[in-house]
Amino acid sequence: MGYLILVRHGAPCFKPEDMFVGWIDIPLSREGIEEALDCAVKLENIELDLAFASNLVRTQETLFIILSGQKKTGIRIHEKAGDKSKIGKIKWYSYSEKLNNNLIPVFCTAALNERYYGKLQGRKKRKMEEKYGAERIAFWSWNFETGPSDGESLKVVYERAVSYFVQKVMPAVNDGKNVIVCAHQGSLRALVKYIEDIPDKDVMDVNFSTGELVRYHLSEGRLVKENVAQPEPSTLDAT
Repeated sequence: MGYLILVRHGAPCFKPEDMFVGWIDIPLSREGIEEALDCAVKLENIELDLAFASNLVRTQETLFIILSGQKKTGIRIHEKAGDKSKIGKIKWYSYSEKLNNNLIPVFCTAALNERYYGKLQGRKKRKMEEKYGAERIAFWSWNFETGPSDGESLKVVYERAVSYFVQKVMPAVNDGKNVIVCAHQGSLRALVKYIEDIPDKDVMDVNFSTGELVRYHLSEGRLVKENVAQPEPSTLDAT
């Protein structure tokens, strides 16, 4: 039986409630490191086979801390080098068959990045609320179809993240692998919407605190959500 674990990166150095972080590449704070270590404890009974993260350092740091907490060493596999889907019967993720139990292949991709905020990127939220109005900022942040000027809507994030998930992540889960995906508020909301078939109007109710994880197991060809103890919420803003 394959497991799928979705986890949001730990708290970054910049407070997400203060700034539209998006694609700005910032590392974890001390709090974020502790959140990643807590995730490792929660997953200590699951032997992970394969790992995915975005191209942003805060997800990669979170993931490698989780893996180190499980006494595993992540081996980053570049996407082009990892595409073996057309080579005979060799699965593209078959690196795990060549590595010992302490090593795990890690795939990093822009498809799992946080949403790009366009003209809001890197700006302080209070300043942008003064400029555009709090109601419009909230609409851009949570509406599925419409995003900020020159930025991505959640629908755009959904299209890139879900496409990658279907092509790369689910084949491994269907093959019985235990897979972890470390991503962001926006990309995780997109994946949960797809997995749980959540209507567009209800996706705003899907939130991940930093360091929060969700676990699914494969049952009769579908992913079933399990109850996992979660940390206290720290923020619901996208980072």
